Amino acid sequence: MEVVSVSHGVLGPLLGKLTSLLADECARLKGVRREIRSLRSELISMHAAVQKYAKLQDPDVQVKAWISLVRELAYDTEDVVDKFVHHLGNGCHNGGFKEFFRKTARRLKTLGSRRGIANQIDELKARVKEVKELKSSYKLDDIAGSTFENSAVDPRLSALFVEEEHLVGIDGPREDLVNWMVEEKDSSTKNLKVLSIVGFGGLGKTTLAKEVCRKIQGHFHCQAFVSISQKPNVKNIMKDLIYQVPCKKEFKEDIDTWDDKKFIAKLRELLQDKRYLIVIDDIWSISAWGTIKCAFPENSLSSRIIATTRIVDVARSCCPRGDIDRIYEMEALGDLHSKRLFFKRIFGSEDCCPDVLKQVSNKILKKCGGLPLAIISISSLLANRPVVQDEWERVRRSIGSALDKNRSLEGMNSILSLSYNDLPPNLKTCLLYLSIFPEDTVIDREMLVRRWIAEGFICEERGQSKQEVAENHFYELINRSMVQPVGIGYDGKARACQVHDMMLELIISKSVEDNFIAFMGHGQNDLANRHGLIRRLSVHYIDQEQASVLANEDLSHVRSLTVITSACIKHLPSLAEFEALRVLDFQGCQNVQEYDMNGIDKLFQLKYLSFRDTNMRELPSGIVRLYGLETLDLRDTYIKELPPEIVQLIKLQHLLAPDATIGRVKIPNGIGNMRNLRVISGFNVIESSLGAVEELGNLTALNELYIQLYGGGSQEYKRHEEVSQEYKRHEEVLLSSLCKLGGCKLQSLFIHCAGSTPLQFLYSWSPVPSSLKSFHMTTDYYFPKMPKWIAPKLTRLAYLNINLEEITEEDLRILGEMRALLSLSLAFKVAQNERIVVRGHAFPCLKEFRLFGARPTYVKFGEGAMPKLENLDVTFSVSVAKAYGFSLGINHLPCLKHAEVWLDNRHATSSESKAAAAAIRTEANAHSNHPRVFYHWI
Repeated sequence: MEVVSVSHGVLGPLLGKLTSLLADECARLKGVRREIRSLRSELISMHAAVQKYAKLQDPDVQVKAWISLVRELAYDTEDVVDKFVHHLGNGCHNGGFKEFFRKTARRLKTLGSRRGIANQIDELKARVKEVKELKSSYKLDDIAGSTFENSAVDPRLSALFVEEEHLVGIDGPREDLVNWMVEEKDSSTKNLKVLSIVGFGGLGKTTLAKEVCRKIQGHFHCQAFVSISQKPNVKNIMKDLIYQVPCKKEFKEDIDTWDDKKFIAKLRELLQDKRYLIVIDDIWSISAWGTIKCAFPENSLSSRIIATTRIVDVARSCCPRGDIDRIYEMEALGDLHSKRLFFKRIFGSEDCCPDVLKQVSNKILKKCGGLPLAIISISSLLANRPVVQDEWERVRRSIGSALDKNRSLEGMNSILSLSYNDLPPNLKTCLLYLSIFPEDTVIDREMLVRRWIAEGFICEERGQSKQEVAENHFYELINRSMVQPVGIGYDGKARACQVHDMMLELIISKSVEDNFIAFMGHGQNDLANRHGLIRRLSVHYIDQEQASVLANEDLSHVRSLTVITSACIKHLPSLAEFEALRVLDFQGCQNVQEYDMNGIDKLFQLKYLSFRDTNMRELPSGIVRLYGLETLDLRDTYIKELPPEIVQLIKLQHLLAPDATIGRVKIPNGIGNMRNLRVISGFNVIESSLGAVEELGNLTALNELYIQLYGGGSQEYKRHEEVSQEYKRHEEVLLSSLCKLGGCKLQSLFIHCAGSTPLQFLYSWSPVPSSLKSFHMTTDYYFPKMPKWIAPKLTRLAYLNINLEEITEEDLRILGEMRALLSLSLAFKVAQNERIVVRGHAFPCLKEFRLFGARPTYVKFGEGAMPKLENLDVTFSVSVAKAYGFSLGINHLPCLKHAEVWLDNRHATSSESKAAAAAIRTEANAHSNHPRVFYHWI
């Protein structure tokens, strides 16, 4: 129920602010304090009612209307509170509520100040009273209670009765799973095996499970199929299974009197001596599976269970034994199968589509994104429409709005809504927020997390920071198959996500319905038919006509402004009108320079500001007065320097400057006062003052440091000796700062240097933070030997990129003992021996290994080395390997998926080079994992 989640998203932060207002120094506010306490009490009661209604699947229209009133009231109350605090603090930016009240308590003693505050609170109290009375007059609790009794047809039922001839693209997966289900690796062990099929709603998990079951049912004494609801009833599930398994009539006597425990015991008894095949469809929680699985005995008769779920963690819980069980991740249909299914359902044959409809068909299929349910639903809709291009174009444009209104699309809407309704309110709010971004957008995780926090969606939880809570929300949306992961790292974490087009249409529809986000230039009447004030605005396109419509709107309550287009940005209303902004994002807007930034200093609530990937050349002067700013993203811009006053922004956590190859931005003097900084990137150490470099050591909250060491610029005409001396002074101060950070939270250090700028000073880095996870050096410089601080005691170091003059067996031994290491990129000029052997039991967790030698070198992997390696990128000297039979040892890397081999044919004949390539190819072909191997010639 989206209206509830959005209301929850604003009520939660508001109650937190009111609680802060009532704490500590607020005791001096006398009457105002009493009014705030009263207001908070009423809103707590409303919040409880909203949470109660969150349990409803299909709430009454009056319930929705009332919650909308609560939502708008909460938004307006928070705006008043924020303005009140800002006005009395007169822009004070040193500290939070406590510091504010210390400096402004005297102002509250004036009659005028109290009267102004009281008037605003009185207006809010009157609205609270009105909303409260409406709840009683509508008798909402009675209406809500009756809603629980309504039930709709289960939209998953149709998947159980699809005729085989209507199935497309299922043959390959089905045969693969059938073979796995019936195979017995060892005839002496006949274990119970579990197959878990996981994927996005509508991908065809139930259909695939049914087809696999149909193919293998003859191998079993009995079979049963049961679907699990989001709130499973164990008795009904067990009863359904018992009625599908052959048994004597007496066995089921008094079945209606059995409790959960007896049902499980009786089903176990019934299955104990049978080879059974059970399908448990659409499991929603680990706890549900934990209860249901108790009914299935391990009877050593080669029984099988198929479980389907949308949630990755549930799939894993169903298959805890990696060597016995199997998780199968459903994939979307490819273009060929999508077209075949689409045209077959409309025209009866895939070859009968008129040429005039092929282009619009491709656009519709792109929207379906290979989702079988979406293709079937939309093709069923088109099958009843005239075969006319304009009609098909109209359907394509209206897919989003038709989800709720067209009976042909009702099933698809229900399937998608099942996953959405299963989300807790905080995750619903975070998911709806993704509707801001256009389709096919790759949504960066770090950007999204920072925006969620700036919007106020995220609260600290016990033992977890806001950053950690927000990242957990991101990963949970992936876990629940609500969004698709992009760029999964070796640590299993996605760097970004995408929203399936059909899910995007659903959340856009819900966001518009609930006035969560307003769109400009999106193509669906934009601001028309909206209820309430604009709270968040996503501008996909704007021209003069649309700008005039926007100019007539009250923009003083807009909390986030995302400008995605570069077209006619100058037509946007002045920033001064967006006084309540928390988020301002111009990323990718190439003509942002045309927009008038006057008034940006009035955005006292702004927490997130991005000019990333724009043509911005100079920062607006007012930025230095954005005292609440937490993120300033200037990457990929043309900005060459920051104003000195930037250091006044002491709440800033993420300061992301342009890459040094563009601007060579200096570290601002006074940066040591910005003690909340967690991420710094893009600054050039060499051109910064020694004092600024020294102050880096004061930033004890720093997690990530990305710095450049570039000479030149203003030093271009200095003598070489002067430059060397100046660099030496800077490296000494930088080393001192890094040593100061040794006992802090630093997790990542990236150093980018021009040419062979020496980094030898890093030998003396001590203490190195125990929290260090990543060290990367991008330079032509090579350490004469391995720095001593690179050692197994760095128990969290997962990513290492380093250059060495010489690599030794001892270096490999040390690196091989670093158990957290996931990715190692190692470049060297010469090896201690021409032949490098990676021995057994080394690098137990490494997943990526890159090894590049400037001189001819041959690497060989011994048995047991790098047992989890997936990606390999190495140089391979043909002339050296000739004496060892050209063996690379790929057969000793059981998890290998991809290899890039750079064949160094110096001092080798053409036939020897071909023999080396053939030998490696033979190893790869014999590998059980069938890795993809690519060759390059040096």
